[in-house]
Amino acid sequence: MIDHLSIAVSDLARSAAFYEAVLAPLGYRRLVERPGTVGFGKRYPEVWINHRPGMTRADPDTGHHACLRAASQEAVDAFHAAALAHGGADAGAPGPRDAAMTSYYGAFILDPDGAKLEAASFPKSET
Repeated sequence: MIDHLSIAVSDLARSAAFYEAVLAPLGYRRLVERPGTVGFGKRYPEVWINHRPGMTRADPDTGHHACLRAASQEAVDAFHAAALAHGGADAGAPGPRDAAMTSYYGAFILDPDGAKLEAASFPKSET
């Protein structure tokens, strides 16, 4: 199990506002603020943003992304909408997707520095 994720950002204040808005639909809130870093989570910091003032924008074709679990399709939609409203970019509109092991509903975004994130909601099993 993954414990936490760290993301480098060039502008801590801008990115803190971005991630606060984007992570809220997934149930995360700002929990820790220190010089150069902000932690978001549900009960403890699971997503950290770390100030790296000299960094350049990430290449969108690195093949790297992190996926966070969403409670519902509506949460995925809200995650995507918040990203677009707060300086992020679309990297895959919300919708159904087929993965290797199951189908799910997801969306991809790029943060203001080009880091790629996904939110995914998995349908309940039909019985």
